[in-house]
Formats: sequence, C-alpha cells, structure tokens
Amino acid sequence: MKPTALLRLALAGTRTDTLRVVLTAFSALLAALAVFAALNVLAIPDPEPRADAGVPLNDQYANAVLREPGLHIGVVTALLLLGIPVLALAGQCARLGAPARDRRLAAIRLAGATPRQATAVAAAETGVASLLGTCAGLVVYLIGHQVLHRPDAEGRLRLPTDVLPPVPVLAVAVLGLPLLAALAAAVMLRRVTVDPLGVTRRTRPKGTPKPWPAVPIVLGVGAFFAFEALTEWHASIADESSIALPFVLLFGGGFLAALGVVLGVGWISHTAGRVLLRLARRPAPLLAARRLLADPWHGSRTQAALLVAVVFGSGALAARAYFITMNKAELIQERRHEEAVREGVLGDGGLAFSPETFYLRTMDLVDAAVIVALVIAAGGMLVAVAETVVARRRSHAALTASGVPRRVLGRAVLWQTFAPLVPAVLLASAVGALMGRGYFGVEVKAYGGMSEVCDADPEVCATAFEEHSRLVKLPDLHLSVPVPLDDLALQGLGVLALVLAATGVGLLFLRSGTSVEELRTG
Repeated sequence: MKPTALLRLALAGTRTDTLRVVLTAFSALLAALAVFAALNVLAIPDPEPRADAGVPLNDQYANAVLREPGLHIGVVTALLLLGIPVLALAGQCARLGAPARDRRLAAIRLAGATPRQATAVAAAETGVASLLGTCAGLVVYLIGHQVLHRPDAEGRLRLPTDVLPPVPVLAVAVLGLPLLAALAAAVMLRRVTVDPLGVTRRTRPKGTPKPWPAVPIVLGVGAFFAFEALTEWHASIADESSIALPFVLLFGGGFLAALGVVLGVGWISHTAGRVLLRLARRPAPLLAARRLLADPWHGSRTQAALLVAVVFGSGALAARAYFITMNKAELIQERRHEEAVREGVLGDGGLAFSPETFYLRTMDLVDAAVIVALVIAAGGMLVAVAETVVARRRSHAALTASGVPRRVLGRAVLWQTFAPLVPAVLLASAVGALMGRGYFGVEVKAYGGMSEVCDADPEVCATAFEEHSRLVKLPDLHLSVPVPLDDLALQGLGVLALVLAATGVGLLFLRSGTSVEELRTG
C-alpha cells in the first residue's frame, strides 16, 4: 500500500472520525507541551561557581525552583507525571466512535486489503493525529517562549525563556511521540481480527475480580515508609554506587501503589454491582448493577488517569500539611527566642529563626499541576462516557422502544459511574495521604539550638559579656503533622463534581443514541 493511499484511508470517515482525530491531536498537543517544558528545564545551563564559595545558583530566574539546580530534576519529574493523564486522555479519544471505525476497516478488508494493512490504517490514523498535535504543540511552545519572555524590574525571568532545547532534541520529541502513539495503537490491535464481515476481538474470559490489588498497594505504601530507613542504611555503609536504590524504591513504590488503586477498581465495581443488585429496587440502579457485574473492569479503563491524579494530589496535600507544620514550629521557636531576648536572658549570640515559606510556594505549583491533571482526566471521563453511550446505542434504542424512559437510562449511567468511583476516590485519597506521610513523617522537630546567657546586670553584660556568659540550650519542639482531612474531602468533592459535569455532558449523546433508527445499526 502506497503511503499516500495509507494516509488517505487513515483520515477518511464521518464526523465522528474527524472528532476522534481532532481530540487525539489535542491530547497529543498537551502531552507535547509537557515534554517541551521538561526539556526546557533540562536545557538550563549549570551556574558558574560563586566567589563567596556558596551554592551556585541561576540568579537570572525569579522562581526559586529554577534558581536551584538541584530542584530541576523534581520539576522535570512533575512535568512528566503531568503527561500521564494526558496520555490516558489520548487513549480515551482513540476509542471514540470505535464501532463506525470497525465497519470502515471491515470495508477496507472487503476491498482486498490484508489484515496487516488494515492494522496499519488504524495505527496510521493515531500516528497522523498525534503528529498534527505535536507540530501544533511545537508552534504553541515557540510562540509562548517569545510572548512570556518578560524580565521583571530586576531583570529576572519567571520562566526559563532565555534558553531553548537543542534542535535535534526537539525534533526527536516531535517525531517520537507520534511514533510511540502509532506503535501503542498497533499493540492494542494485536488481539483484534479484521475480516470482511466485521471486527472481532480475541479476549480471554475473565473471572470474578479478586482483591489481590491490595498487595501492590501495601508494598507501594510500605516502600515510602521504608525510604528513610533505607537512605540511612546506605549512608552508613557509604556505598555511593548504589545510592540511587532508595530513589528507585520511591518511584517503584509510587508506581505499585497507583497500579494497585487502578486495578482495584475492578473488584470495587464487582462488589458495588453485587450490593446494588441485592439492595436496589429501582430500575436505574438495577440496570447499572447488571452492567457492573457484566464488565467490572470498565472503571479501571475509564477512571485510571483520574485515580492516578487523585493519588498524587493526596500525596501533595500530605506534603503541604508537613510543610505547614514545619513552618508553624519554626514560628513558635522564633517567638520563644524573641521573648527570651526581651527578657534579657540571651545575649548577642542568640540563635535567630527564619521560617522558610519556599516549600509552601513550591507546593502551590504542585497543586496547580494536580488541578490541571484532574481537569484533563475529567475530560477523558467525558470522552469515555460519550463512547460508552455511542457503543450501546443499539441496546439503548431497544430499551427505549420497549418503554424505558431516557431519564432511567441516564440515571443508570450515573449509577454505573459513581457506584465504583466514590469508594475508588476514597481509596486513592487514603493511599496518597499514606504515601505522603510515610515519606515526610508524622512529626516535625524544630531544634532549639545553643545560645549564650549573661548572668550579670545589663550594664555589665554590655561591656564584659564573655566573662559572665554561659551556653544554654533552648528546648526542642515536637509537633505532630495533622492529617489534612478537610483538604482531602475538598479534593474528593471537587473530583466528583468534575466527573458529574463530564458525565452530564456525555449524556447529551443519549438522545441521539436512543432513536428507533439505531435498531438497524449493525
């Protein structure tokens, strides 16, 4: 098959196919922007050594996160993590209008194409849409790079707009993302058989979901609680060659915990379906219960990005609670020091405390990234709900023709979405909070420090302080880090509100999908 024919077949189709290509390109644009931003941070040159032998900083930036070179890896990691829900959104967009695409692929096979050529057409559609998105993302990135280059009064920049990634690196990113998307589409089609009579999927029958995903959750959370002990053990043996092992444990633990939460939705959905089937008396929850029991893994596919964002968001809230407590402890110690100075207990050698708000300002950026990730994941839920309604249009039309009102079908979709989602969000919030508390700790200790005390009169201390002084130690302060229940509840309610809005918009497709004409749809 010639490349021009492959391209023409990949972009052909109805308005639904066009919408799928546009949404896939948009998600690729967002993913490309996250990758370009990460590459931009990596392109920041190392600062020159300072004359005062202090830590070298990138003083041309106003943001402390960009000034300190040691924090750049954290910024890059956060940007790449932000791309996870974007990639999940791309996967949801690629499934929109799948029945119509299946019929088109079958028609291509009927015209004489081989199964490999039919798979190439489907993969080329995803690759071309992603290429359009990454190219558009490159244009947006370059324009934003010029527009946002605005130094402040001191000549400092809020963003690293003074540097650009190397051109070969940008080219690899622009071409590599679509290539990965096309390969992922081809891999997902490995169990799909396209023949002239239709499209079938070779899937293994799955039994009743079991609660085994609790094992990776426990292992992942335990890794965060063991991180400090493992770090101290490595420091004691001074094995620099394996110093990265604690960080591998950290990232591996986060991956295991998030994976366990996502896979656990299958068991949660099956359990919720059984409870609804036993207790419900209305048509909508009974219909939702049967659907949950028939396909308990539907939530794991459609809610994965959202739950991963909730896990990391809850961990960020636990980190914020720790930093707030740390700042509070430093303020208390500073107040104690000031009171001791006013009482004349301490001399000029007293220890001064300066509460640091840098970490709280950094957490503001993390919270903003989490909010963006949640909104993107909610967009993926919108696409998933719309795709579910469109895929079931024949059964919906049959139910409507038999006398079932549309509002009952709409309520059934809501029950099917929220029955597993509410406990899944609670689980994700608890796992994220435990991960944050395991890594940062449940207690903050503020050291009192050593200070000099003058036992003589103020006049004598002013002239002969060293002769009448002695060292004393201010008491240390221990504060327990509270569990951010209010913030976790607010985040959970915000997630449910986003999903409710996305589901409501997705249900707009229900009216067109319940017409009697849909009974003739193959």
